[in-house]
Amino acid sequence: MTASAERGATTGRSTRAAVLAVWRLVGRHRGASAAATVLSLAASALGLAQPLLAKRVVDASGGRQPLWPPLLLLAALFAAEAATGAVGRFLLERTGEGVVRQLRHTLVGRLLRLEMREYDHQRGGDLIARVTADTTLLREVVAQALVDLVTGALVAAGALALMAWLDPLLLLLVAATVATAAAVVTLLLQGIRSAAERMQTSVGAVAADLERALGALPMVRVYRAESREAARIGARVDDACAAGVRAARFAAVMSSAVELAVQGSFLLVLVIGGLRVHGSGHSLGDLVAFLLYASYLVVPLSSVFRAVGLIQRGMGAQLRIEETLELPVEPTGLAAPPFSRPQADVPALTLEDVHFSYRPGRPVLRGVSFTVPQRHQVALVGLSGAGKSTVFALIARFYEPDSGLLRFHGHPAPDLGRAACRNQLALVDQGSQVVQGTLYDNIAYGRPDATDDEVRRVVRLARLEQLAERLPGGLHGAVGEHGATLSGGERQRVALARALLTRPALLLLDEPTSHLDALNEAALTAALRDVTEECAVLVIAHRLSTVQHADRIVVLDEGRVTACGRHEDLLTTSPVYRSLARAQMLRPAPVT
Repeated sequence: MTASAERGATTGRSTRAAVLAVWRLVGRHRGASAAATVLSLAASALGLAQPLLAKRVVDASGGRQPLWPPLLLLAALFAAEAATGAVGRFLLERTGEGVVRQLRHTLVGRLLRLEMREYDHQRGGDLIARVTADTTLLREVVAQALVDLVTGALVAAGALALMAWLDPLLLLLVAATVATAAAVVTLLLQGIRSAAERMQTSVGAVAADLERALGALPMVRVYRAESREAARIGARVDDACAAGVRAARFAAVMSSAVELAVQGSFLLVLVIGGLRVHGSGHSLGDLVAFLLYASYLVVPLSSVFRAVGLIQRGMGAQLRIEETLELPVEPTGLAAPPFSRPQADVPALTLEDVHFSYRPGRPVLRGVSFTVPQRHQVALVGLSGAGKSTVFALIARFYEPDSGLLRFHGHPAPDLGRAACRNQLALVDQGSQVVQGTLYDNIAYGRPDATDDEVRRVVRLARLEQLAERLPGGLHGAVGEHGATLSGGERQRVALARALLTRPALLLLDEPTSHLDALNEAALTAALRDVTEECAVLVIAHRLSTVQHADRIVVLDEGRVTACGRHEDLLTTSPVYRSLARAQMLRPAPVT
């Protein structure tokens, strides 16, 4: 079913189906919801008893019976109703917060474990909006609508029953006006639901476009695109506003219909009931009690209509959350236990005839095969778009190959849990992610239990001593949002230190020298020679000066391995490598 079809099906949901969806959403909080419902009903029952006492007071006022006993009882019922209602409302609010907390935990856990392919199709800001704005709307539904619907309906039924007992004719007048209002409300519900869904979608689009602009703010500023981005986001804001106004228009008509019906019925009861007091067997106390019940009927009926409208508005958010919870995630089965490293002659990594495409019919890798021996440095080179970063994505188990096989230390990757595979490797990608926090937090991200000596060791290996001295607070100095206080080369070295701290069996480096000057590049090259004493290294590099000393160089061209060997050999045997070296004016590496 397409997204539009699903949305249409949801729009067609009945109120009953919407209520059942909210009830399923409450889940393990149903006990608290039931308790809150019982307390709300108890408070309403206490309220329903008050007009009967008022009737006794009015009828007794003309005789010699004392008034203070029913007045005291009336005051006690009023206080008990207030206290019971307050406790019930607190339970409802707490239940709503608990449901939202559970939903947000579930959504966050789901979003962090989605298959990587899903992030290629989803917008990050919209996914965030589902965790924030959509769940907030559902909190209102859970905390108010569900119990208001139940208690309002029961209290209205009780009030109507008592009104029928007091005066059936007057009740018919009230029922006619209420039925008219109910018909109007029913006609408006579909419009409210449709407008609410559109508004929630537009709010998600606002978050996604704003995240897009803020994530590329330097580019926006340099190309003076602030006005264009503001206009783009403003259009989304206008869509949300238009949808909200449309929903408000329907809600205003619905509210007015309910108010007119209630006020009209009240006036009819007042006029016709007043005339009948003198012409029938009905007392003034009966009229007062009936009027009180008519006025009491306003609250439960308003609660019912408001709850139905709120539930329909919440269905848009419910749909978006259900869609998120149905997105495929990485397998969460028991991870395979960490495997011991075998003899030195078993490669750390093997790719066997690997094929892969992001979209059907557009292959990126076409039968890639090569090995990475233990404690060796292997370089992966080729023109842009040859498939080098895709190879890394497959090794990290972000994607699964369409065909072919990966082996980690001789073990087939499908036989291992993804966590077990990732436990053997560390990755430094081109983005060199740095998160909000301190320099120490970023370096120890992969091993929070690392000792200070271990952290200082990788700081030296990654040549970060000067950065640690420059930051206020040293290693515990803040690096800013996304590492805003660091240069590109510093962010890259922070990512390298983070990777080295985990002591991986296989270290993946994607363009590790792209932001380094010649001096730091030479230092990193020397550090990599030390690293290969501990683990295997697979490095992607466009700058061949970084990898010309590698133990083995694999040349990729249009998704195929076209050559494999050492730098000086490839200069004579590989036209692709020779053209890359010629473009960078590289000579054969000196024998060391």
